[in-house]
Amino acid sequence: MNFEPALSPKVESPPSWLILICGKQILVSQCSTEVLFPADSIESLNIVFQHRLGAVNQQHLDAVVIDNTEELSIEGWEWANLRDLLGVLHEPLFHLAGRALQFSYWDKTHQYCGQCGGATIPADEYRSRMCTRCELHFYPRLSPCVIGLIHDGKRCLLARNVRHPAGRFSTIAGFIEPGETAEQAFAREVREEVGVQVKNIRYAFSQPWPFPGQLMLGFYAEYAGGEIQVDNIEIIEADWFDIDNLPQTPPESTISGLLIREYVQKVREQK
Repeated sequence: MNFEPALSPKVESPPSWLILICGKQILVSQCSTEVLFPADSIESLNIVFQHRLGAVNQQHLDAVVIDNTEELSIEGWEWANLRDLLGVLHEPLFHLAGRALQFSYWDKTHQYCGQCGGATIPADEYRSRMCTRCELHFYPRLSPCVIGLIHDGKRCLLARNVRHPAGRFSTIAGFIEPGETAEQAFAREVREEVGVQVKNIRYAFSQPWPFPGQLMLGFYAEYAGGEIQVDNIEIIEADWFDIDNLPQTPPESTISGLLIREYVQKVREQK
């Protein structure tokens, strides 16, 4: 599958494919392998929002939002939460669905201007909404986040977030604050959440995270000192784990799981 993002969100020609959204749900095939729905299979819809995402294999793809799941009931397809499709849906399709869902959320939450209260409308040429009163533009919101694995030889520091079930551990993550570099943000999050110091912070890779609109920047960092002291606000448990005796961790479809897997693989290859 080859996806080319559209330079403009304007729908100037009929789409071949749709990603259909209602609230936080996306229409997916019942075998959870497909989210691209053929546009010519639908005669009419009460459309709340339509946005040109781009082209799949040179065929136009739009995100389409409706306000009632009962309006569209198609054999072999069902409504599902995107989070439930993580690790199930093919990764390129998951990211396309996430892109569509983020545009939908942005459109829904930016109907009015935060500066003067005026109504906003889609801009003609840009992927933005413009205030009809003061002409301020609102672009799709992305929140940059850092996430990283702290390591010390064969052991990794993993933590359990308050939202995670007992026994499930992950890497440290948090939002970047104004005036910070990504590396400074990661070092601060580590100090705040587990109380240790890190050094040699190295960027690894990134992942879009559409819940509702984060860009996760992944890092590796060496342990530099300090004793683990969890903040008991976001983190309720943290410990060092040998790479050969890891607890339950996130799946490799997440950036956290991928950071852990690649570090374990690297250490084992060095033996």
